[in-house]
Amino acid sequence: MSAGEEQNPVHRRALLRAAVAVPAAGAAGMALAGPAAAHAQASEGARGGRFDAESPRFALAVLPDTQYLFDADSADPTPLRETFRYLAAERASANIAFMTHLGDVTEHGTEDEIELAADTFRTLHGKVPYSVLAGNHDIRSSTDDQRGDSAYLAAFGPARYASMPTYGGASPDGYNTYHVLRAGGREWLVLALDWRVSDKGLRWAQEVLDKHPTLPAVLTTHDIAWADDEGRATLSGNGDRLWNGLIRGNDQIFLALGGHYWPPGRTVLVNDSDNDVHVHITNYQDRYYGGAGMIRTYGFDLVRGVIDVETFSPWFLARDPEKRSPLEAETIELTGDVDRFSLTIDFDERFAGFAPVIPPAPRPPSAVMPRGTLAYWRFDASGTRAPGAPGTPVADGVVVRDLSGHGNDLTVSRLHSSGPDALTWSEDHHPGQPARASLRFDGGKSPDRGAILTTAAQAPLNAEKFMRGYTIETFVRLPEPFEGDHSWMGILSWQGRSGDAGKTTGWSPLEPTCSLNLSPERFLQFVVYPHRQDADPTSWSHAVPVGRWMHIAVVNDGRRTVLYVDGSKIARNPTQPSTGIATLGKPFILGATSFDERFGQGFYGWMGDTRIVGRPLSREEFLAPVDQSAGLLTGSPVRRASR
Repeated sequence: MSAGEEQNPVHRRALLRAAVAVPAAGAAGMALAGPAAAHAQASEGARGGRFDAESPRFALAVLPDTQYLFDADSADPTPLRETFRYLAAERASANIAFMTHLGDVTEHGTEDEIELAADTFRTLHGKVPYSVLAGNHDIRSSTDDQRGDSAYLAAFGPARYASMPTYGGASPDGYNTYHVLRAGGREWLVLALDWRVSDKGLRWAQEVLDKHPTLPAVLTTHDIAWADDEGRATLSGNGDRLWNGLIRGNDQIFLALGGHYWPPGRTVLVNDSDNDVHVHITNYQDRYYGGAGMIRTYGFDLVRGVIDVETFSPWFLARDPEKRSPLEAETIELTGDVDRFSLTIDFDERFAGFAPVIPPAPRPPSAVMPRGTLAYWRFDASGTRAPGAPGTPVADGVVVRDLSGHGNDLTVSRLHSSGPDALTWSEDHHPGQPARASLRFDGGKSPDRGAILTTAAQAPLNAEKFMRGYTIETFVRLPEPFEGDHSWMGILSWQGRSGDAGKTTGWSPLEPTCSLNLSPERFLQFVVYPHRQDADPTSWSHAVPVGRWMHIAVVNDGRRTVLYVDGSKIARNPTQPSTGIATLGKPFILGATSFDERFGQGFYGWMGDTRIVGRPLSREEFLAPVDQSAGLLTGSPVRRASR
């Protein structure tokens, strides 16, 4: 298993609820609420509501060998009917995009078994799109996909899928199909390949991939790998043929799923593009009641960059908990390492070789200066006359223009005896930032060092009181690793002692009247002394991440202040009244916070576009558009401290 996988994460999730419900509370891909709008391909089940193809969280359901439920005169399709009812009923809440069967639908492949299975699948038909492929028990096992007609082909051939909006086509023999589904705001390819794919079948599969060169692909087949008792999977003979003949040379295929063997298992192989391919065995026919229609859900979360995998039996879930037999209660959910786990995948990076993300074009300053903009600074050619090459020093005296036209230009200077590297030009930037540039600050303690950008003595911003509210925004990235002592470093501030503004209730009369800082725990701290109240309402964030960009917005509506990180309102916003900012006509600063009007350390990290607006903005008006696909903030737990 690769380092990107989490091992047996059962401890961090809740177990199943007793009623028919989401398999595990909080699991990605399940119990997902998305926007009301749905893509045109979405189908609506009798009870299941509507699938949201644009939500960044969706589930792929996988159904392995059901052969013991369709076994001559001992057949019992009841468990599978309940599984299909569950998928239809939960399609909207679980955002189930598709279901794929891994073969061995029946035990003997007789017309009676096939007919009963085909009738059972009608429970799902028209409610959740799906694929089915032939296993060795469904056809003559000694043949490949050139075998010709069969009872299986008559019931589960191309005609079954023709009405599904996801169906893309079939190989000429009819035993291999492909499906294109829209989920997570993009299209995905599912290849459903026969138990034994002929050379013709492999050529057909390659043609499908060539026809859809930018689609990430999931390959499904009956026989691809077997596993030992520890769940370590190894390619089977047929799997080795598929690997060398199709998978390894097609970077699109990132997930390959098979049944046939038990116990379940998984492995990670590296393809010819040096990327991971996850190979999984899913088969529970050896479990109680022939697997009881057990399904596995692959919960894709494009925000978190994970696929959460869970295995459970909807049939047992539907039973009255008081009436479940011991084996039903034992088999309701499987939580071993190969049945319940998470894969960490940077989808943009993994798919970059065939579907690179095209960054949005820079937005001109005129496009991001709404009514009430008082100052806007950026560090590209529009913001300064001659930006240097990336990595070169920003010289003292360089002027960064206020693009709002209000004359709040910033001038660069070094703190103390800081050298040239205290401030350098950079092309690094937040993906949602209007400009494609930033400044790299190398501030710190022992000795105090850094660089600042300061408004001129008579700049209008110095004395602005913000009585109608304000929005202060910036983009920040902290280095990884976050080395050295940078506790209480300032990001931006106004100079001027709070005591000189007549404020008596704060932490110290020597601290500035407004500042955005970083605590030792990497909590953002926005402290403001309002113009009207004698108070110092302070907002605190969670521990913010290192190594990635974040958008920070402080919004005051004239009554109270709210801090947002990546468009998300933080928890620790004070309800204390806060009207205006007690500015004293002294400069606004990027890169540090003063104490008693003296600077110690400077900011450590990258800083991008910064904007100040003299009114409260909605999240939709922020410099970084609110985007559900933006990454989540993660921070390591650190010790608690107060200012």
